[in-house]
Amino acid sequence: MVEVKNLTKFYGSIKAVDDISFTVETGEVLGFLGPNGAGKSTTMNMITGYLSSTSGTVTIDGCEILDDPIHAKSKIGYLPEIPPLYIDMTVKKYLEFMFDLKKVKLPKKEHIDEVMRLTKITEQADRIIKHLSKGYRQRVGLAQALLGNPPVIILDEPTVGLDPKQIIEIRKLIRNLGKKHTVIFSSHVLSEVCDRIVVISKGKIVADAKTDELSAQVSGGQKLSLTAEGSSADITEAIKKIPAVKRVTKTGSNADGSGKYMIEYETSSDIRRDVYNAMVRVGAVILDMQSGNETLEDMFLKLTSGKYDSRKEDM
Repeated sequence: MVEVKNLTKFYGSIKAVDDISFTVETGEVLGFLGPNGAGKSTTMNMITGYLSSTSGTVTIDGCEILDDPIHAKSKIGYLPEIPPLYIDMTVKKYLEFMFDLKKVKLPKKEHIDEVMRLTKITEQADRIIKHLSKGYRQRVGLAQALLGNPPVIILDEPTVGLDPKQIIEIRKLIRNLGKKHTVIFSSHVLSEVCDRIVVISKGKIVADAKTDELSAQVSGGQKLSLTAEGSSADITEAIKKIPAVKRVTKTGSNADGSGKYMIEYETSSDIRRDVYNAMVRVGAVILDMQSGNETLEDMFLKLTSGKYDSRKEDM
């Protein structure tokens, strides 16, 4: 488990990180997201002990990072934004060097073969690192983070500069790592690879929720998009009678005469069956029904543009 409590960092008079707190449970994959300059890398460097905090604490599996740095860091595998590679070494020689540097106690050959297999770089073992593509260099950096099987893996912007195919591959790898490790990765690009998302903007946390709950947290409820044929008045009135529904709005009409509706409802409910039954009762025909929640990208823009205040959730 990783616990970040009241973490603050000043650079002179500039507050880069502003009293943030969150906990990452064992086996959880946490996306730590925010725009460039939001304080992500500063926070990651404080979590890993590479940078001291002005105030606050970071605890890794019961060890406070500044009070017991050697023990705490032994539990972390870290991949910074720029992988710490010795580019004139072959992949295998580099991993052997890092194995010795980290004083890993596991069987050397078997363990290095295993991390190369996990990161899919076995075929590159004898290639010199400077001749590898950026995607493969990123994998080599990730392989060194896995040496010693640390319980916590921390990745800072692991997909920066990669092409779409490489990004997909790295995301799959992160998801697989979550089966055996606690994973924290920072990014300015949203993805659905994580179990939970913490969004930081201007040094402050503006959202903290499970990925599938973030839309409801930001919008204040769930949304359902409905396209149906029938009387608009009857359809609207029937949907309003569903107990969990908070609001229904007709958003437009199609050329075939059907109407488009947006239904807002309570987060703890699934109203699809109720909507179907309501349409049957008034003789309306459902042509389409699907989630109307905002995309992760829409939510990210709202969260980091100041249009959403997380404090409203506590009122």
